[in-house]
This record gives sequence, structure tokens and C-alpha cells, in this order.
Amino acid sequence: MLQYDDSAAAFVALSFVTIYIVPSWYNIIKKFKVALFSSDEEIGAISRTTAEKEKAAKLKKTSKGLKTLNSPWFLANLVITILLTALFIWLFLSVQSNGEVNSFDPFHILDIDTGADMKEIKKAYKKMSLKFHPDKNPNNPQAEATFMMVAKAYEALTDPTAKENYEKYGNPDGKQSLAVSIGLPEFLLNVDNRNFVLLSYLIIMVGVIPMAVWSYYSNSSKFGEKDVMYDSYAWFHHNLNEHILIKSLPEVLSGSAEFRERNMTKTVEGKQEIGKILVKAKPHMQKPQFQHPVVLKGNVLLHAYLTRQTDVLSEASQEDLNFMLRYSSSLIDAMISVCKHQESLAAALNCIKFGQYVAQGMWMKDSELLQLPHFTSAEVAHATKGKNGVKTIKDYIALDNDSKKGLADFSDAQKEDIFKTCTLLPDVTIESKVFVDDDEDSNVYEGDLCTVAVKITRNNLEDGEKAGLVHAPRFPFPKREAWWVALGTTQGKIISIDKVTSPNKVVEHKIKFLAPKTGTYEFELHVLSNAYVGFDFSDSVELKTLDASVLPEYKIHPDDAELDDEPTLFEEMMNANIEDDSDSEEEEDSDSDDESEEGGIRELTAAERKKQELQNARKKAASAAGDDSDSDDDSDVEEVHAD
Repeated sequence: MLQYDDSAAAFVALSFVTIYIVPSWYNIIKKFKVALFSSDEEIGAISRTTAEKEKAAKLKKTSKGLKTLNSPWFLANLVITILLTALFIWLFLSVQSNGEVNSFDPFHILDIDTGADMKEIKKAYKKMSLKFHPDKNPNNPQAEATFMMVAKAYEALTDPTAKENYEKYGNPDGKQSLAVSIGLPEFLLNVDNRNFVLLSYLIIMVGVIPMAVWSYYSNSSKFGEKDVMYDSYAWFHHNLNEHILIKSLPEVLSGSAEFRERNMTKTVEGKQEIGKILVKAKPHMQKPQFQHPVVLKGNVLLHAYLTRQTDVLSEASQEDLNFMLRYSSSLIDAMISVCKHQESLAAALNCIKFGQYVAQGMWMKDSELLQLPHFTSAEVAHATKGKNGVKTIKDYIALDNDSKKGLADFSDAQKEDIFKTCTLLPDVTIESKVFVDDDEDSNVYEGDLCTVAVKITRNNLEDGEKAGLVHAPRFPFPKREAWWVALGTTQGKIISIDKVTSPNKVVEHKIKFLAPKTGTYEFELHVLSNAYVGFDFSDSVELKTLDASVLPEYKIHPDDAELDDEPTLFEEMMNANIEDDSDSEEEEDSDSDDESEEGGIRELTAAERKKQELQNARKKAASAAGDDSDSDDDSDVEEVHAD
């Protein structure tokens, strides 16, 4: 009879506790390591210019130190892990002291010393059998199980055959193939604990487990690709279209589901603050289409950031803005994926450019030169006018340091910041070509698999050097440099759009698509930065496709042609079944073959005979299938004629 075993229960509990505490401690130690021992580079707190020092200091403050671990979920998990670790230690020590899973020991069962004489054995048996007799313990399964074990132990010590089996095999019943016990504690069988056990079972099975499953499903079902909520995707689908403009995108981003709880203004003071900020940001905003408080607040905060008026924000509003900027990159990527699904090239390009403005903290009418540290509208006016005046950031970078304008009022340290930034900003060369893989000539024919290879070369990097973090001192979080590569038609339809994240000096990205019908086509190729304004590249890709009928006819090799006559696995199985039922038919066929030979008809070769057998098998299989379908469809035929 199977019995509950405290030692086995300890092993089972150790296994389950280990499953939780090992990955939990790994994550806890990892977070402590990041909080206490991570380098500045690992958290993105680098200051290559003095303009980045303030950002780096804030990142160190928010990403390093024990205060970064002050989150309810982390603390709750830490407490649970510590308690389970204490339980693990207690179970481990218990197993060490009494770690053997229960084996049959008659002396232990009778509670006597090993090697006791027969008098002590009988005395112990009498005492325990009276104590645990079922008549004295009604409705007590634990007492009944103990009584049976006592009787079995007494038999193992008094019966010669049972004693011999016990001494030889460890069990009075003889050699056992497998010894099994239940890995649950014995107190569960105690009749005094049955109400507690039943209540605990109901709470766990009816309450805890369903609640945990529901909580996990309800949370995970809210998020789609890129950890963006499905409600945000639905919002983007509703508002993004081929006519969307860049100036409308802050309002679209503000309506994301991730911000709806955070941006709900509940106090009068908060509403008054948003009203004051709206007055200052309104000249730079498009007329709001949505008056919902959540969308309006997010729209106002984003415009305050884009127009560089964050100094008027309160500490609470600044935290709300940082919360939005933290998720802005993934949400803008989701907006681009929605545009890709809609095949709207113009909308996707506008979303990418909006991401550039968010990264640099500037807006549509601002000069590209505002990406340089310490530059204001006064320096921009001086740098763009007069001799050696430039309008674009590319032209400004190309100038010698001595020829750069707008630096008259700057200190030497500020000038060094500007010169350093000019080396950090991208200097890329874009090359593209169209070809067909493994083709005999350079022509493209209808239906060919075409490849547009786009090669991005970062000229500002040395060989083997990797692109670092984006120089974006106004964006409060680290951001990796990447490039969007888009190919579309002149009608504005997207063929392909992908984000190239490789930091290598030379990056090659391939776009594959099927060649269209015969004719001459022109496609638009766009390569845009994910974080810098003014470094976009656009080019046209021409493609001429020829009629595929002029290609030489493809000839099948004879060996390949014979493969068509080989039976499939299904046909071989059908042949095996049919051969068993067609002995008489084969005899008739052999008689007819003899008559044919007598009449001078040519004998079939082995290959021809095999082919004929295959054809016969196919016909029989088809006829069998036809009979089944006829029997199944008789009613339908009748209904049709009845109509």
C-alpha cells in the first residue's frame, strides 16, 4: 500500500522551491549588479561634450544606486525569494539529517531497537496494534495504514519466509520491481487536519491558480509586437493615413494607450498648468482634433519639449514628459509598422522624421544647426548669413573649423564641444544597385527575384570602429544610431521598409521583390536616420523588365523526367493493399498475356509493366474514391433534380 512520506515530501518541496529561487536570485543579483557595479557606458551615461554632462548625471542618478531598486514588484519578489530561501535551507538540513526516502524498516515501524529479541517484538506489536486498530480509530485512514504496516513489520520479524525475504530483498513480500511512496507529508492524513487541508486545497485550486492565470493572461494579452499595447495599434490605425502630416503626429503619439492612465489630470492645479503651457505652445501647434484631457495633456507636453520650453514645466509634468519620451521610440516604430501595413510611404517617412525631431528636441521650423550644442537662434542667424553662410548641417560640418561661423560668443570649451559634435554626427555614403541572383545575364525578366542592395558607409568611423550612442543631449534616455531603408513606388506604395541597426562602419541591406510585368519602372529609395535631422538620402531606382518568353526553353533532364513516373509513398501503400485483393485478376491477366503471346503481340518490358501496374492502381483508387463520393452525394443529386 502506498504511504505518505515526509522525506519524499521534503525532496519534492526542495525541487519546487529551487525552480523559483534559482531564476529569481539570478534576476535579483543581475539588478543589483546593474545598480551598483554597472559602468557609465553600459547605462548610456557618457558625456562626450559638456552638453551631455547634465544628461549623463541624470542617467546615473536614475539608473545607478540602491534607489533604482525601489519598485514594489522588485521588493515583493525579494521578500518572497528570501522567505523561500529560508525554507529551502530548512528543507535541505531536514533532508541531510533524515534524507532517505522511507524504506521498509520493521524495527522503526514497531519503534524498537534494531536487533531486539522476540519478547520485545511481540510486546511492541501488541501495544501498537491495539493503539492503531481500526475499531478504535474509525474513519481514520492514517491509523488504518499504520495498523497494516505494524502487522507487516511483525510478520517480517516472526515469519521465517517473510523474514528471509526482508533480509534478502528489504521487503517481506520478496523482491520488488519498484518501491513507490507518495511525496506528501503525513500530517495530511490526520483526521484533525482534514478541514484545513480541504480549505487550503479550495483556496489554491479555486482561488490562487485561476487568479494567477487570469492576471498573466489579462496583462500579456494587452501587448503586441515591440511591447506596444494593442489599443495603441488600434489608435494608430484609426489616425494614420497617407495624408497625415508631421505636425499632426504629436497628437497621435499622445493618444497611445501607454499614457492614458499617467496623463489623466485629476487636480485643478494640474489643469491650470496645462492651460498655461498651452498658451505658450499654441503658436507651434496644429489645431487639436481631440479635446480629451489625456490627449491634450500629452500633446501640450510634447510641444513644450519640441519647442524647447520645458523650463516652464513643474516637476510632476517633467516626470510625465519623461515617461512619454521613454516609450516614444518603440511607439514611433509601431506607427511606422502601421504605415507599412497600410502601404503608405509618405506617412511612414513622416513618422521617421517625427522620430528625428523627438530625438533632437526640435521642431519643424527650426534650423538643422540647432542640433549643435550651445547653438540658439542667434548663432543660427549668424551662421546662415553672409559669406560662408550655410543652411544645412551637412554643409556646416564640411567647413573647416576656422571657417565655421556663429562661434564668436563661445568659450574655447564650447567651441571644442561643437567641433567634437561635428565628428560625432553621421557622415555616410549611400550606394545602391539592382541585380538578380544567379542569373546568366544582367537583364531582368518578368517574374525574376530582384534584389536592391543598399550599402551604407560611415565615413566618420575608422576601420573596425562601431557607431556609438546618438548625440542627443535633450533626449533624456540613451538612443542607438540606426537607419531606415525604404523602397516604394512613385505612386507612394511601400515595397519594403526596414530598420538597419548594425553599428558597423559598412552595412549592406538587401531588399528582395518579384520583378513586375514587362516595362520600365522607377522606384523611390529613401535612407533616413532614426535620430538626426538633415542627413536623409533619397534616390530613384530604375528597373527595366523584359518578356520572359524570349528566354531559352528549359529542358528537363531525362533522369528527372523518369522521377515523375515513380510512385509516391501513398501510391505504394495503395498498391500493397490492392495486390492482396487482386490475385484472381492477375491470373486472368496472365491468361490473356499467354494468348497475346501466341497471337504475336510484343511482351511488355519490366519498366512498361511497372508503369501499367501503377496506372491500374491509380484507376482503382480513383474509382474507389468515386464510389464513396457517389454514395455520399446521392441526396444532394436528388435535391438538385427535385428543384
